Amino acid sequence: MVHQKRRQASMADVGRLARVSAQTVSRYFNDGYVSDDARERITAAVAELGYRQNALPRNLRRARTDSIGYANIGPLNYGGASILTGLSRAARAAGQSLLTTQLDIDPTAPESTEEVRHALETFLSLRVDGIIVGTPFEWLNDVLEAVERVVPVVGIAERLGTNGHPWSGASCSAGRLAVEHLASLGHRRILHLGGPQETNEARERHRGYRETMERLGLIPLPPRHATAWTAQAGYDAAAGINPAEFTAVFAANDLLALGLTSRLRTLGLTCPDDFSVVGVDDSPDVDFYSPPLTTVRIDFERLGELACAQLLHRIDAGGPEEPIGVDVDLRVRASTALPTVP
Repeated sequence: MVHQKRRQASMADVGRLARVSAQTVSRYFNDGYVSDDARERITAAVAELGYRQNALPRNLRRARTDSIGYANIGPLNYGGASILTGLSRAARAAGQSLLTTQLDIDPTAPESTEEVRHALETFLSLRVDGIIVGTPFEWLNDVLEAVERVVPVVGIAERLGTNGHPWSGASCSAGRLAVEHLASLGHRRILHLGGPQETNEARERHRGYRETMERLGLIPLPPRHATAWTAQAGYDAAAGINPAEFTAVFAANDLLALGLTSRLRTLGLTCPDDFSVVGVDDSPDVDFYSPPLTTVRIDFERLGELACAQLLHRIDAGGPEEPIGVDVDLRVRASTALPTVP
C-alpha cells in the first residue's frame, strides 16, 4: 500500500474552515485587528488543521513601509479639507506616503461602525505604520482602541475620549472669542446657531458660548441647531426665528452664518444694522459675503501638520498621545457693530 503524504494546511484552508478571508487569517497571525468572534474561529481552525505559519514572510512584513493612513470620517468640509492639506504637506516633507479615505457616514446608521472598521482594516492590510483619524463622533472610540493595538493611532477630535485621544480645544476657544467680541461691542442678548448636535465640534462651540456668557453675567439663550454644516442648513435652522429676542448671533461656522443672514434678509433685516453675526473657520470666501464676515480663524492646516508629527514620533519612539493645540484668533470684518437697540 502506498501512503500519500498529507498536504500541509494553507492559510486559505484555515480561512475556509473559519469562514473568514485569507486576509483576515493573515491579520490574525501578524497582530492585526480581528474581531473577537473571528479570532475564536481562526484559533479553532488552526488547531484542527495543525496549521503552521512560515516565519520568514512574517518577519519581512514587519519592516517599516514609510506609509501612513488618514481617515476623515464625516462630511469633508472646509476644516477637514484644510487638515488634509497640512497633513499632506507634512507627510511629503517627512518622506511618507499618505493613504487617505473619506467616509461621509450617517452616525445613527447601525452599519456605520462596521463601515469605519472596514476602512481602517484596509489601511492595516496595506501595512501602514500608523493611522490618523479625523472624526467628530465620540462613538468611534472603541474602534480606534482596537486598531491602536496594532499600530499607533492619532485622533483629531475636539474632546478627550476615555481612550486618551487628543483634542485641540479650538472649538471651545472659538465660542469664547466670539462671545467676548460681541459682548465688548455692547451686545447682551446673543443667540447661538449651532452645528449638528451629534458632533464634538458643535458641542464644544456651544460649550464655549455658554460658559463665556455665564462668566460675563449674561443669560445664554436657547440654541438653535442646524442638521449639517451648510448654508442651506443654517437657512433652515433660522426658520421661525424671532429677531426681537437677540441683537447678535454666534454661528458655529461661516456657512451657517451665511444661511442665517440670508434668512433674516427675507424678514427685511440687514447685518450689521439690525443684528451682528460672528462665524467660525475664516474660510476663503468670507471677504465676499455681504457684509464681509467677522469670524474666528482656526489653523486647521497646522492641526494636520502637528497630527502628522505626533504620529511619526509615536511610530519611532512609542509613548502616549498628547493633546494637539492650535492657535485661534478673531478676524474682525463688517458683520459686527454696536447694537442699535438695548
